[in-house]
Amino acid sequence: MSYQCPLCHHSLHQAGNHWRCEANHQFDQAKEGYVNLMPAHHKSSKNPGDNKEMMQARRQFLEGGHYAPMRENVLTLLQQFMAPDSEQLLDIGCGEGYYTSAFTALQAPHPSLVIHGLDISKVAVKYAAKRYQDCRFCVASSHRLPFAEHSLDAMVRIYAPCKAEEIARTLKPGAILLTVTPAARHLYQLKALIYQDVRLHDIQPEALPGLTLAHETQLHYEMSLNGDEATALMQMTPFAWKTPESVWTHLKQQQDFHCEADFTLRVYRVPSA
Repeated sequence: MSYQCPLCHHSLHQAGNHWRCEANHQFDQAKEGYVNLMPAHHKSSKNPGDNKEMMQARRQFLEGGHYAPMRENVLTLLQQFMAPDSEQLLDIGCGEGYYTSAFTALQAPHPSLVIHGLDISKVAVKYAAKRYQDCRFCVASSHRLPFAEHSLDAMVRIYAPCKAEEIARTLKPGAILLTVTPAARHLYQLKALIYQDVRLHDIQPEALPGLTLAHETQLHYEMSLNGDEATALMQMTPFAWKTPESVWTHLKQQQDFHCEADFTLRVYRVPSA
């Protein structure tokens, strides 16, 4: 399956290190193997998405295995709900590829399956493509997915935003969307260091026209983190910008910081034709 041109929406075809559509829009494939499908006028800033420091913090934390239980649950649900003849799986907001690379385990029961990773952060995709060469990575907006209508068999969204219209447009009849969102007490102890009144996460399922909720489960466990891990976790959260210096110092000094992980995993399905 080829990509779709983000400018004119015609199919892109690869020739050497270039991807070109019939309107002669061309996108170069980087030496690491990814393709940048993010036109400059589609960007909200010069370098959108995670910067190098945020990517490295995320990589450090994830490689410590603290979210491995969640990743294993995602794999189990994909194995349970994906159609046997699935050929195209997209990981939206793939970051540095920690989850995307794990999905290659699905290729044993699905021998024709191609794993795609997409992120708005060029620095994260560059790292992912260089390290995980058995997946296909692109820099692109999750609000303008560079895939044709009804071309994807499965989609994974771990925290990542995406327009509901784009999800419905790109998923095939019978395809699934698997989402992971924070449940009520996710990272409660981190937030308590910043806010006097900690608000619990809303766990209501989102409205996704054209899809029906097929499965919902919650995963809750406690993590034990050292100072470097706790600091890295804070750096990869949206509230890192509001963290005072005193809290950073406190986290770095921790030997055994206990923090809750609390996830809601949902599987949505497009009705079969």
